Amino acid sequence: MILLPENLLRHARDNHDAQFHGWLRELPDIVDEYAARWSLQLQEPYQPGGTCSWVAAADGDRVLKVSWRHYEADDEAAGLATWSGHGAVRVHASEQTAVSSVLLLERCTPGTPLAEARPEAEQDAVIVEVLRKLWAAPLGGHPFRPLSQMCNAWADSAQARPITIDRGLARAGLNLLRELPTTATEQVLLATDLHAGNVLQAEREPWLVIDPKPYVGDPHYDVLQHLLNCDERLHHDPRALVHRVADLAGLDRDRVLAWLFARCVHASLDLPVLRPVATRLAGYL
Repeated sequence: MILLPENLLRHARDNHDAQFHGWLRELPDIVDEYAARWSLQLQEPYQPGGTCSWVAAADGDRVLKVSWRHYEADDEAAGLATWSGHGAVRVHASEQTAVSSVLLLERCTPGTPLAEARPEAEQDAVIVEVLRKLWAAPLGGHPFRPLSQMCNAWADSAQARPITIDRGLARAGLNLLRELPTTATEQVLLATDLHAGNVLQAEREPWLVIDPKPYVGDPHYDVLQHLLNCDERLHHDPRALVHRVADLAGLDRDRVLAWLFARCVHASLDLPVLRPVATRLAGYL
């Protein structure tokens, strides 16, 4: 029997999805199957780990990642293959089943997350540096999904729920969530979930991205998860935070502000702490 990481156990307690729990019961057999298939000697899984994945180091500077398959991360292997080691970890092998996504990845050494290795203000420049590498990737060879698909799904889901914030604010934010992907003047391969916990110290390059959720779309979107994770600056002065990161990335300040407002409106349905941030951002648009 394999050891389950803390976050996966916590997610299992909170998640009542029958398919997820079925996958969790099969997880030890899945890990054993791919360890044998790829001749891996596995260590204990990383802690606290992810909420939907089991990840452990293996011999030969490799990492085995077994995830419950979910739509946002469906193109993780294809994205890593497209980036081909430029700014992100390399993928050595991958396979998907109806319920699982299995990847054999490059191991980062020392592997310290950016969130632990650098103060938050210094993280901004690193995040921008790795994003520029990811955005430079050619888009040919794989039909990556458009960012609009994810944003429309989020807006549809939000509009089907009881609105717990100001209705005008909600309407403006969700409309922008639909509109912004259609007005982008540039289309790049996005990580979409890039934050300081998903950037690791490495030797081949100073920093490498893990756990991307690739879509094609507006590069202005790709700084959002980092902004949302900068709690103190986000609540104290979100416009100053946006201006700093947008300027570092060479992005349009007003467009990043609009994107952040739309995401804060959507996220505030589950995270009430973001409601005052959304209200404040609305005043800048």
